[in-house]
Amino acid sequence: MRNRMLDTGKAQRRSRTSHAQVVDELGRAIVAGTYPVGSILPGDVELAQRFKVSRTVLRETMKTLAAKGMIVAKARVGTRVTEKNQWNMFDSEVIAWHFDDDVTEEFLLQLYDIRLAVEPFAAGLAAERATPEDIELLMSLAGEMAAPDHTTESLALADLQFHLAIADAAHNPFMHTLGSLIEAALVGMFRISTPPSQNGFTTIAQTHMRIVNAITAGDVQAARTAMEAVIIEGRDHVHEAYAGMAKVLA
Repeated sequence: MRNRMLDTGKAQRRSRTSHAQVVDELGRAIVAGTYPVGSILPGDVELAQRFKVSRTVLRETMKTLAAKGMIVAKARVGTRVTEKNQWNMFDSEVIAWHFDDDVTEEFLLQLYDIRLAVEPFAAGLAAERATPEDIELLMSLAGEMAAPDHTTESLALADLQFHLAIADAAHNPFMHTLGSLIEAALVGMFRISTPPSQNGFTTIAQTHMRIVNAITAGDVQAARTAMEAVIIEGRDHVHEAYAGMAKVLA
């Protein structure tokens, strides 16, 4: 499994269509504040020349960004960048663009708010609905977290696979659509945290195995509590990492 936020994205961007490249560049510029909320984007002629694309490609680009809630076109005014509360923050590209610059503590903590609201409930559903195949996969994924040769990236990927498998084991398709939020929170936490030692890998595996054990036992409340503990621990790591960075800069 590969994912946008764990990749540098450079090779991926080179291979994209003109439409996807322009969407990516304009989207990142909007999120970074190059085009701040309330501002009017340059006109079609200027943007078409800047990106060396046709007017047709540019129109499709604007449709894509409008569908994400990031811009709105008005006659005789131009294309305006909308308020952030209108952006589709569940969109995987919108989330990924927030990681192209230095991701803020506020943004990561907001992601953890959503995880706490959803994932414990998903674990409880898994305790009610998981199949033997689901449980076997979850046990395997939790065990893989204790592998001695993990890098920070490989551990983040293993953790992501586990949490997406929990969403699948809930057997509710709406849960899986939150995968981009889960990925962003996990990748953000691992990027800013000190890589764990071998003992840290073991501890991570154990805390995740508690979730699996509760699901296996069909214990809804225990599954929810175990998942909540894992997410709170991740949120605490975010707090600690940013506090440490603040001390270094002071």
